[in-house]
Amino acid sequence: MKLEFLSFEFDKFAQEMQNLKDKKGFDYLVTIVGEDFSLTPDPSPTVEGSSNLGCIYILENSNTHERCSVKMMAKSQVCGDGMSSNGTSDLEGRTVAYLPTVSNIWRVADLLEREVYDFYGIVFLGHPDMRRLFLRSDFKGYPFRKDWEFNDKYTLEDDVEPDYGLEFYLDKDGNLQSKQNKLFGSDDYVINIGPQHPATHGVLRLQTVLDGETVKRIYPHLGYIHRAIEKMWEGMTYPQTLALTDRLNYLGAMQHRHALVGVIEEALEVELTDRIKYIRTIMDELQRLDSHLLYTSCVAQDLGALTGMLYGMRDREHVLNVMEETTGGRLIQNYYRIGGLQDDIDPNFVKNCKDLVKYLRPTIQEYMDIFGDNIITHNRLENCGPMSLEDCISYAVTGPAGRASGWKNDVRKNHPYDMYDKVEWEQCTLTGCDSMDRYLVHINEMYQSLNIIEQLIDNIPEGDFYVKQKPIIKCPEGQWYYSVEGVAGEFGVYLDSRGDKSPYRMKMRPMGLSLVGAFDPMLRGQKIADLIATCAAIDVVIPDIDR
Repeated sequence: MKLEFLSFEFDKFAQEMQNLKDKKGFDYLVTIVGEDFSLTPDPSPTVEGSSNLGCIYILENSNTHERCSVKMMAKSQVCGDGMSSNGTSDLEGRTVAYLPTVSNIWRVADLLEREVYDFYGIVFLGHPDMRRLFLRSDFKGYPFRKDWEFNDKYTLEDDVEPDYGLEFYLDKDGNLQSKQNKLFGSDDYVINIGPQHPATHGVLRLQTVLDGETVKRIYPHLGYIHRAIEKMWEGMTYPQTLALTDRLNYLGAMQHRHALVGVIEEALEVELTDRIKYIRTIMDELQRLDSHLLYTSCVAQDLGALTGMLYGMRDREHVLNVMEETTGGRLIQNYYRIGGLQDDIDPNFVKNCKDLVKYLRPTIQEYMDIFGDNIITHNRLENCGPMSLEDCISYAVTGPAGRASGWKNDVRKNHPYDMYDKVEWEQCTLTGCDSMDRYLVHINEMYQSLNIIEQLIDNIPEGDFYVKQKPIIKCPEGQWYYSVEGVAGEFGVYLDSRGDKSPYRMKMRPMGLSLVGAFDPMLRGQKIADLIATCAAIDVVIPDIDR
């Protein structure tokens, strides 16, 4: 969708955002996009305290699925004393950009605002924990600003992490100040799950505060494999940006590429042929089967049921065989391009898809027979990592994890694209609000993927697989957001174009960042063993977060 921004006065911003949630029903904060508008002509009013930095907020009403966007420019002033008493902050005496927090309105903003602070240096008034999220605590500067210059001065010394979060506020005279909020109590027992742990499915570190075996608090630490893909995109042409989508979540490469080409095609007003739409829909669902089969395998493996793991891995090979014949890739696929597809489907694609559907439909029941319906599985996953419908929306827990709490958040239904509104299929929701139902939603979604493929595969129309584009692609000026239903939730791409051959700003809405942010409320009061089961059932892949 092309974005038309609402704007509010700075002093009324927090109240207006609260009104958008309470009175307009925009209870789902899709994403927050930090931006440096310094290269934009006349980016902000030339008034005292103005800043070239700001944020874009994309919101959705979870009942009507209406979306809106808000643009808010930050103010700036010199930060007060007391900022660097232990050497962990360099903000004292510096000009700092700031905005009011919305983390008290939408809980997902907790990590989203920390991400903006990490890369742009915007602090959020009232946020209790302004720490780096992806970068080291001693990292100098804010690398997504337009004036940031790379230097090769790095250290191999251990990162000295603060044991407190900074909370910024304006004093009675309107001066920017801060205070320290302790992260740990004197009696807290803290252990690290990760960054090297088989159950975190990547280099994720969960700093876990315990009372005996009971979880009191979880602080996620990210960025161990951060690639700064969004920063690199700013120096790439639009076709060049496509090369990095498979580096996010190899189990969702199709959907990632789909969202990226989708936002560019929407900006260019490209009209795709029906053949392209059919094939993209089928490929997306094959990728979903690929991901969900690995998911069922990993859940079984993390709980010690190796037989269940082997069954899923066995059947996943059949899906990969079908995709490889057309895409040329087995582990990862780079098949979509701006205007269509890299190549037409393999001559055997239709037959192989029909054979796959016939093979998988009865096979899925086997995963339930050997694992899903096992009493041990139910004992481990039922009431494990619970999260209510309201909390799922506030923390933006999309995908199967949110649908297990009754939230009908499937982008394919709420914001249909390609052929999803032309076929019959059911959005899978359950109300158990726990890890058991998260597993079952994945099982049910595989049946729906088979239904979608079955309806489309015999009806792929003739036509071009690619709509020819200009040799040099330049998107018109404007801002767009395009999202798809990824394998673990909503995956979207925000585009800010200035009419050049490279994007001014492109920001991903990853699937996993909000899921990791929900670990803390899910696991408070649970046993530490439940953390492993919850991590398995929620389906987080770290390169998707550390993009």
